[in-house]
Order: sequence, then structure tokens, then C-alpha cells
Amino acid sequence: MANLFFICSKNQWRSPTAELLFKNHPVHLAYSAGTSDKARIRISQKMIDRADIIFVMERKHQQLLKQRFDMTGKQLVVLDIEDNYQFNDQELVAILEEVLREYL
Repeated sequence: MANLFFICSKNQWRSPTAELLFKNHPVHLAYSAGTSDKARIRISQKMIDRADIIFVMERKHQQLLKQRFDMTGKQLVVLDIEDNYQFNDQELVAILEEVLREYL
């Protein structure tokens, strides 16, 4: 079982939507957090350490992680999904299903 960690800015729309795709998944466990001080759930080193694969929505999230946390040995994937969607938006779900196909 792989721990998949999804990160966006405020952990309100994109990363929780990605996490929801993996609810009750038979192989992967997913969780999410945000990089902002105003995030619903704020990212921590403990969350990073627990992750097998870290997915960030934008390159700015990748840069923030590398500046603030020890990312040694972590697999980091940039999804390039801009902050243009609401939680569980059908277009966002379709994009996530496409880019995460090999994990779903």
C-alpha cells in the first residue's frame, strides 16, 4: 500500500478532491494538506515523512516544500492544475482521473 499525499494552497478544493478519489481504495491511502497559513489542514514534516509519493498541484507548491521541509528521498510529482476549480468539480475530477490513472 502506498501513501499518496496531495498538496495545494489552502486544502479546500483541489487536494481534498484528489484525496476523495482514493476513498476506500483497495491499494492506496490518500491524504491532503495545504501550504498556506490559512490552509484547512497545514502541511507538516510528519505528513511528508509518511508519504510514499507527494503530488503538488502547482510548481509553486514544489518550491515551497523544498524551501521549508526535508524532502530527501521523496518522490514529488507536479500535476500542473491551476486553482480554477471548486471542491469535487466534475472538470477537476476528470483532470485528476486522467493524470492519476496509473494510481487509480
